[in-house]
Amino acid sequence: MSTPQRRGFSLRIFLPDGSPDGLKVVEKTNWSGEGVVCPRPLLPQKKSRDEFSRTGVYLLIGPPAESGLPVIYIGEAEQIRARLEQHASGKDFWTTAIFFTSKDDSLNKADVQYLESRLIHLAATAKRCVLENGNAPDRCSLSEADQATADGFLDELLLCLPVLGLTVFEKPAAVSEQQQILYLKAKDCECRGYESSDGFVVLAGSRARVGETQSLHSYIRALRQTLVDGGILEPQGDQYVVTQDYVFNSPSTAAGVMAGRSANGRREWKDGSGKELKVIQAEQLAGADAG
Repeated sequence: MSTPQRRGFSLRIFLPDGSPDGLKVVEKTNWSGEGVVCPRPLLPQKKSRDEFSRTGVYLLIGPPAESGLPVIYIGEAEQIRARLEQHASGKDFWTTAIFFTSKDDSLNKADVQYLESRLIHLAATAKRCVLENGNAPDRCSLSEADQATADGFLDELLLCLPVLGLTVFEKPAAVSEQQQILYLKAKDCECRGYESSDGFVVLAGSRARVGETQSLHSYIRALRQTLVDGGILEPQGDQYVVTQDYVFNSPSTAAGVMAGRSANGRREWKDGSGKELKVIQAEQLAGADAG
């Protein structure tokens, strides 16, 4: 079955204070849901807004860990305000809360428990964040119709999050026939990958070096360990095998993790004829200008 083509959509992001660093209210065309982005310091003065009194699902977001991955906690509440107040006194790591509710109050406790469970599962599977949740809660049992409605809400929510800068729930799309595959070959390292709008994807089955140079940047070293702990890099002899397609934030990060050393990804990722990514990108830009 072919993957459905995404259609264009519009988001309205309202800044009540007129400040890009302040509270944001997010609405999507033809959707009853509503998102709110609240910096932690603003919670005391903003918590009286109507959105905070509703039932919803929320994300607590902290600055990147040593590995460079964001720290995330996912939860649900019948009243968002009360739960965020608890976390303001009980959890130190987070700097921003994002939550989603329904403008028509159609979300109930069972719905948001289901959404919480699905989001935790997606984040744990994508492995693109440090997940602060312990064990994932059991998925709340919904009727077939209610589950379809909740899944529809989740689909819309997941379209909004990348626009807000959060891509931790997304796994790479399947490689298309038109996708240009690039290669990285180094000591104990043989990898395949491609550029995407989200970063650089290293494909499952690629083989990375286990050893690391002393000069390897600390965040690359920490990211490698995080990926080993998460099962993305699986030890096999003197190599790691990549167990699932994985998105890195740049070609250089991908190359550094795979090769176990500092690397300029634009020079080291090459096509089948040996042409560097840097040259490929330059040719693409020149071709676009000529067109």
